[in-house]
Amino acid sequence: MLSPHPHGINVAVVGIGNCASSLAQGIEHYRLGANDTIGLMHYELGGYVPSDIHLVAGWDIDKRKVGQDIADAVFAKPNCTTVFCETITPTGAKVKMGRKLDGVADHMADYPDDRTFVVADEPEATEQEVIATLRETKADVLMNYLPVGSQKATEFYAECALKAGVAFVNNIPVFIASDPEWARRFTEAGIPIIGDDIKAQLGATITHRVLTDLFAKRGVKLDRTYQLNTGGNTDFLNMLERKRLASKKESKTEAVQSVAAERIEDENIHVGPSDYVAWQNDNKVCFLRMEGRMFGGVPVNLELRLSVEDSPNSAGVAIDMIRCAKIARERGLSGPIDPAAAYFCKHPPKQMTDDEAFTRLEAFIAG
Repeated sequence: MLSPHPHGINVAVVGIGNCASSLAQGIEHYRLGANDTIGLMHYELGGYVPSDIHLVAGWDIDKRKVGQDIADAVFAKPNCTTVFCETITPTGAKVKMGRKLDGVADHMADYPDDRTFVVADEPEATEQEVIATLRETKADVLMNYLPVGSQKATEFYAECALKAGVAFVNNIPVFIASDPEWARRFTEAGIPIIGDDIKAQLGATITHRVLTDLFAKRGVKLDRTYQLNTGGNTDFLNMLERKRLASKKESKTEAVQSVAAERIEDENIHVGPSDYVAWQNDNKVCFLRMEGRMFGGVPVNLELRLSVEDSPNSAGVAIDMIRCAKIARERGLSGPIDPAAAYFCKHPPKQMTDDEAFTRLEAFIAG
């Protein structure tokens, strides 16, 4: 068993996919002395820098990852994100077999192995085993990177975090922090939670929100808008099963609606994943259109194309979420951490404008 780190932040990760790969690479990248002015919203946060984060446990269901050190598993197929740090110092933590539940869409079996999951032929983790690992590694934070639509699997790991007394960061659009019952349980247990659905550093949704807010502040009536996204990673492949997208679409749509001057009619707004394009790999392309009316009712149309590497785009935000969860624990806070959730997530318990969320987040960090 890995010896817990006496200092810093011990992090356990569910789902050793592209996002976990970018997170692990980023920790090493900044540990090796990368320019701290590039790519981070906060180099130091609450007394912690990125290199203070230690990956101490991980779970996955893919046979190419289970049993491997996290430092190696993050480069295994079907991961396809950009490699910006080719070698990661071994963590000493081997990836454990996780709990499948609803974490894999049925249609994934129809695709080549290098594009999809290859489920390990090992007994799935029990709740008792996950809790024991979290306690033995003295994990401070459990990061949820399961595929979109993993409702039961996310609830399984949230339950483990609750019983192990570990802060929970929910990066996916399954509603835990924003669900009143789950929020109550974390509050009563004295455990912080940040979620739901991570908002990328400079991604489609944050860009859409900023432009929607700009329309409102400049007195332009936003009549209709769409955001169409394509990508070639495992998450986009998983989302071809449309029934898994209900919470994702709600999360992204409400993130935009919440900053509009007035609520847009449902038929006039479409925000959500659109299609899987294999050769894009981890590159995500967003096509954004906004139609409105300005002075005198004269029409104005805006079109934008945004191309980003999807997983590195979330990793810098994840590093801040981890540190916010840690300082919340240190301060004895529990339940949803609203300033962090509102700034870092698409579907927080309390929606705010990005300006308000930023102000409240900086006040929270300052204590």
